[in-house]
Amino acid sequence: MAENELVAFRERWKQELKSIKVERRLGRASSSSQDKKRDLKNLNEACSSSKVEEGKVSVSGGETAADTEDQPEYVSIARSLLDGRTSPLLDRIQEERSRRKRQYQNMTGVCSASLQQEQQPQRKARKEEELVDLLIQDLNEVNDIPFFDVELPYELALKIFQYLSCAELGRCAQVSRAWRVLAEDGVLWFRMCTKEGYHQDAGVSDSPSWKSTLRDCRNSAKTLRSNWKNRVGSISQLQFELGKVLCDVSSCDNFVLAGYTSGDVRLWDTLHWDSSASYLKANSLSANTEPRPHVSHVQVNGTVAAAAYEDGCVDLWSTETGGEPIHHFQVSGRIQALALSPDSPALVSAAGSDVRLDSANDCGYWRTVCRAQLPKTSLTLVPGRGKQHPLAVLAAENTVYLLDPREEEPRMLHSVYGHPITCLDASDSQVAFGVKRTGWAMHDGGNKIHVYSLESNKPAACVGNSPGDFTCINLRDSSPHLLVCGNKDRRVRVFDLRTSSSVASLYAHHLGVTSVQADDWKIVSGGGEGLVCVWEMRMGAKLWEMHNRHPVRHVRFNTSTLLTANIPDDKSPRGACITDDDLTAHRRHRGVICHYDFSEDALSQDHILPICRSDYTETSGYNYNIGLAMPYDRLSGSHPSH
Repeated sequence: MAENELVAFRERWKQELKSIKVERRLGRASSSSQDKKRDLKNLNEACSSSKVEEGKVSVSGGETAADTEDQPEYVSIARSLLDGRTSPLLDRIQEERSRRKRQYQNMTGVCSASLQQEQQPQRKARKEEELVDLLIQDLNEVNDIPFFDVELPYELALKIFQYLSCAELGRCAQVSRAWRVLAEDGVLWFRMCTKEGYHQDAGVSDSPSWKSTLRDCRNSAKTLRSNWKNRVGSISQLQFELGKVLCDVSSCDNFVLAGYTSGDVRLWDTLHWDSSASYLKANSLSANTEPRPHVSHVQVNGTVAAAAYEDGCVDLWSTETGGEPIHHFQVSGRIQALALSPDSPALVSAAGSDVRLDSANDCGYWRTVCRAQLPKTSLTLVPGRGKQHPLAVLAAENTVYLLDPREEEPRMLHSVYGHPITCLDASDSQVAFGVKRTGWAMHDGGNKIHVYSLESNKPAACVGNSPGDFTCINLRDSSPHLLVCGNKDRRVRVFDLRTSSSVASLYAHHLGVTSVQADDWKIVSGGGEGLVCVWEMRMGAKLWEMHNRHPVRHVRFNTSTLLTANIPDDKSPRGACITDDDLTAHRRHRGVICHYDFSEDALSQDHILPICRSDYTETSGYNYNIGLAMPYDRLSGSHPSH
């Protein structure tokens, strides 16, 4: 309601209240005129002769007060001001007090009782008048009167309600029916659901009640957090018996890619466990070579899987079709580094001093878009750049470069002589790398992590103060403004890039930290001793840990799953023959890939460990059951009954 309309409404209300009060007063005066005459007569008889004049004065004063009582208050105040009084209200109050005092002293018991009966309706009227004044005052002070839902359009009121939180919408729903309709609108709860990260790709019409959907999502998230903390869920081991020793592992979303010393590359889809792992065929050159070259590096995203071999060949497959490679190239020398963009078909590789960037166009054809010559390169691709403008970050000894296809030469981002780069990672807006300081620079706080902005190409933060070398950095998968890193000094550190301060420092692994990832409340780290630890960031406490034989080279998790890979350093263990048919001889040297599922449906019968699901009819079943059978059972060929 507009302000002028509200003022007019209040004025009309006051006029109606005054008219009602005047009518009541006139009715009471006509009904009690005889009673008043009788009371006045008794009053005159009871008064003494020496106080007759004071009684007359008091009566005349009462008549004057009665005459002025019907007049508005501002008229009496104006008359007092015209008479020259400096404080009219104070004089009136004092006069009224003295008149009542003299009248009370001259009254008899009967007169006092009658006067008390006469003053009761006046007090009630004054009380009503005081309550009305308080209500008017409250209306003047309060401006958020729930009238706007009648006057404003529904869309405008909905626009106002979208700035409220879930608890505030619940309070507004208790005000009125109109506000309840607004507070339970599906568009409001749909926006709140997507704002909290649930059902990002859904539409408003996909759910009949987004309020219930948000409640279910929050309950599921609460259950997932509890399962994470208490290690409730299922564990699966991704095994490929014929692959010999595990060489490298990569994962993205629900895809897991692994390469082996046998030259085989396997792809798993963790959302469809019923389907067997996709077998990705190698190129004809590597497939026909005897012995087949080892797989040195693997990378996977949502659409493309890539693998590099020891002979310099690189194959790319489609994650949907698998089978034959969709792109293949070979370079002279061994591939030292391989990186695939997490959200676009772009691949960067380094062999010796030759760095090349390959990308697919809109038709799906791959081509080399950029080349450079840089020695001893570690590299990564910046996410969120799309197909047209891929951007690679390269670290060559003590210099960091940006490789952009639109520029002729790599652009230098950071360079300090004698301070080599030890690790590298990039997000969509920043790049972070660890710098190893030597000589006198160690007295200036030790090794550091430098963070640069990709928009301005200038330093954004410098964190860390450690005598050990930084071995791993995770900036891409961390929460906004947070950076998590691992060090050879056995500690996992979390930094706030806004203040360049340390959030957490955890003593984790006695052989150094090899892989790490964090979100808003937990940290998962892997060490060289084969230990995987899950930490709570706020308390800095270890929730649980798991151990396997070989160093942890890959750690990646999302809201409900965790994937870890223990990859052996020795790819050709002593005493193991590559042509040996007895695969059990290599079991302790192969490495292992573990998949943890903490979702609510992970407690079903389908998520039992493979060692418990295996039977003796499977060709590879004896690899699990060899530890369950007794020696005489294996020698006699019989199976245990238990």
